[in-house]
Amino acid sequence: MQNFSNTKVLTFDLFGTILDLGGSLTPFISESLRKQNVGTVTSEEFWEQWRYRQRIEQYQDTLMMIGHSGYLETVRRALHYTLRRNGIDASPETVEEFMRGWQQLSPFPEVLSALKSLTTKYQLVVLSNGDPEFLDYLVKYRVEWVFDGVISVTSFGSFKPHPGVYRGAAGKLKVEVNECMMVSANSFDIMGARACGFRGAYVNRYKLPYEDTPFKPDLTVCDFNELVDAVINTTPNLG
Repeated sequence: MQNFSNTKVLTFDLFGTILDLGGSLTPFISESLRKQNVGTVTSEEFWEQWRYRQRIEQYQDTLMMIGHSGYLETVRRALHYTLRRNGIDASPETVEEFMRGWQQLSPFPEVLSALKSLTTKYQLVVLSNGDPEFLDYLVKYRVEWVFDGVISVTSFGSFKPHPGVYRGAAGKLKVEVNECMMVSANSFDIMGARACGFRGAYVNRYKLPYEDTPFKPDLTVCDFNELVDAVINTTPNLG
């Protein structure tokens, strides 16, 4: 059984971990594809391509070191690429149409009740690739939860999993890295956090393979209910 007695802070990824990106965005994508009279790609396929390309944009942004572009800019660039990949004119009007769903993201259904349980034992902090103003909007109006802190990678000039993000966050929180646990649905995020000394809880809702790396999660759970069981309730080790 895992011992988390030294853990003081749970740092949460927002996009895909707390907020259900696919479930929130695919209805908007479907409507936008219908308006464009596109029948060659489904909304699910389009979203998978868009999300994959966005991660490439974020990695490129960090590696090139020519200035941090910001989360929504990488979303826009990835969308521009995905539209053209599917033979859709990437006009400003079309880009705006597809982007509108990002203002309507919603959390996974069990997240809020789980946060209520987790806050009895830990500080709860968002540590996200999102832009500061966008994060403030999402936390206040879409998640509707008052976290102990909201930290954007903009403070550090790089996207996760850059080590400066995790070390910088621990510094801002005035705790040691080994007193933090990263909670994320993105395996690269857990890998980056573990490499910096964080504990890691991988929320693997879709039963995806983990990275081939020595930096394994301390826990693998399927949702936030299992996370509560693992770090608060007395349960067998889920890792």
